[in-house]
Amino acid sequence: MVSLRSLSTLPVVGVLVDGRTYRHLLYLLLAIPLGFVYSMLFSFGFVFGLLFSVVLVGLVVLLATLIGARIAAGFERWLANGLLGTDLDRYDDVPEDAGGALAGVKKYVDAASTWRGVGFLSLKFFVTVVAFVPLVALANGLPLILAPLRYPHVATFGESDGEPVTWAIDTLPEALLAVAVGIGAVLAALHVTNLVAYVCRQMTTALLGEPRTNAETPAEDPVAIGDGPATTEEDPATTDEGSAATDGASTGSEPTEASPPEADEFIPADAVEPGSDEGPNRAEDGS
Repeated sequence: MVSLRSLSTLPVVGVLVDGRTYRHLLYLLLAIPLGFVYSMLFSFGFVFGLLFSVVLVGLVVLLATLIGARIAAGFERWLANGLLGTDLDRYDDVPEDAGGALAGVKKYVDAASTWRGVGFLSLKFFVTVVAFVPLVALANGLPLILAPLRYPHVATFGESDGEPVTWAIDTLPEALLAVAVGIGAVLAALHVTNLVAYVCRQMTTALLGEPRTNAETPAEDPVAIGDGPATTEEDPATTDEGSAATDGASTGSEPTEASPPEADEFIPADAVEPGSDEGPNRAEDGS
């Protein structure tokens, strides 16, 4: 049995069965109303706030606009995590305790994440404009695929110089040609959808958050990294004897005999066995 996952890897038509394509399409559908809302609210907030910044009301409007931009950026990050496949967490650049109302306001103005969010929301308007391209192609291509079921039919593709652009589909060959054109338009629209979603994903990753680090780091040898528990000191003699025993056991050979002392080395009398050729007496006789 052929799975949808394997079909989604096909070069051109795989987008038709790829679930990510339709999540990207939903993201673009939501981007159109959100983009207009962001454009109107934040443009008005910044312009009105700057014009009246000489009085207190303008500063309040500017501050409210910045706080609203942070809230909207958080929503966009959540939306991208759900629909674009990102895994981002918010920037941790705002102190929790600023110490006072004025310092509490200043911490949001000083935070780089605030201005990154403003930049993303400014770019979201251009995403809204580009999102119309695949959506219009889908709106015109899907009816053409159904042309054999309802011909004769007049397909309308908008207006040019005040006159509607139409295509009268009256025969079966024209209906089959309309199916081919419709399929091509749908495939092109879905590929453009994925391309626009890729650009939005890169924008989100660069401006709205940092990747989450949920994976646990593997345990390391505490001795190797130098911050493990302290070890007790061992007796040097015990350590040397243990090392010698380990060496002897590892080689599996008998311990070698000690080499005879040098001729001019002093040997105590009580250390020489009776009948030995060595010793002070023997040395004196030889002399």
